[in-house]
Amino acid sequence: MKTIKLTVLAVSLLTSMLAQGQTNVSTFTSVNATIPDANPTGLASSTNLSGVIGYVSSVSVTLDITGGFNGDLYAYLVDPSGNLAVLLNRTGVGGVNAFGYGDTGFQITLDGTSASNVHGYGSSYSTNLLGQVTGSWLADGRAIDPQSTPSVFDAASTGANLSLFNNLVANGQWTLFIADLSGGGQSTLVSWGLTVVTVPEPQTWAMAIGGLGLLLTLNRRRAR
Repeated sequence: MKTIKLTVLAVSLLTSMLAQGQTNVSTFTSVNATIPDANPTGLASSTNLSGVIGYVSSVSVTLDITGGFNGDLYAYLVDPSGNLAVLLNRTGVGGVNAFGYGDTGFQITLDGTSASNVHGYGSSYSTNLLGQVTGSWLADGRAIDPQSTPSVFDAASTGANLSLFNNLVANGQWTLFIADLSGGGQSTLVSWGLTVVTVPEPQTWAMAIGGLGLLLTLNRRRAR
């Protein structure tokens, strides 16, 4: 009975440590700038994180974009170490749609875990009163030239999404880049947000788990 109680206590303690060890940092950047139409130079906006303890376990980005033509937009996020995750890569472009989706803007959350990829949002999506696509989506992740032949998008890997930041450091400058690659319609980047969740370094958890395991082992020996 003592062993069972101690096991329950150990699991409860470890769960508590995991919860306390997580750090959740969010930033919001108001931009309110037009995205140059048909111009690959695009628009960049940066935010800085400092004093964040541990290593990244998840990243999510919110985008508030109005106007324009969604299938023209290409966006990515760069972390402090220079790693790049593709957020949008001309949504809807593929072998059966050379121009992509014609909706006007986004008010969405992008992450590395949602069920549906934003690139194909047209199969099931909602819009608000401004015509912006809404909801939570898996970041596009197609690390290909946004001017590629439409059929290339169909076979492209989606691995370059926000999950590639996991286990990296969070402190430093994070930069959002967005461009409108085709003429017709003017998009505006109203704002964007960044949420980074971190956990302590792996060595810390290894020591904690090892210590709990040793405690349980010693208790079992005493019970014999």
